[in-house]
Amino acid sequence: MNINIKITEYSSHKELSSKDQELVAIAISQLKTSHSPYSNFSVGASVRLENDVIWGGSNQENSSYPVGICAERVVLSIASTQSKGHAVNTMVVVYTDPKGNHDSPLAPCGMCRQAIREQTLRQKKAIKIILTTKHGKTLILNNADDLLPLSFTLDK
Repeated sequence: MNINIKITEYSSHKELSSKDQELVAIAISQLKTSHSPYSNFSVGASVRLENDVIWGGSNQENSSYPVGICAERVVLSIASTQSKGHAVNTMVVVYTDPKGNHDSPLAPCGMCRQAIREQTLRQKKAIKIILTTKHGKTLILNNADDLLPLSFTLDK
């Protein structure tokens, strides 16, 4: 078995299309809605649906840390409940931390990778994922499933 993952790298999200830049700006704006008093690690996410509706979300922690919900799952939940039946075309994930270690993009955690995978299975359509920072490098995968190539699924 060979697993090949294609990742396109840009030095900045300013090199993206105007539609993708708009989605990045919304994800960045979501950083200020993050409730992360325990980790001080803020994550913003946004999605564009097939009907061009855009939703944003951020990570939400609580005092029973590490119980909380990641920005990726927040925004997928919003999109699924508020725009039921419309596929997610693109997702953006951006983060910041108090030490300023946010020059390189981060990929979603394992739980979020599984949630994104389940979304692609439900909608039977790939999701482009843009992993970026406020000012630095940007990575694009045309199929978010590439983040979890050996995913768990009940499908046979």
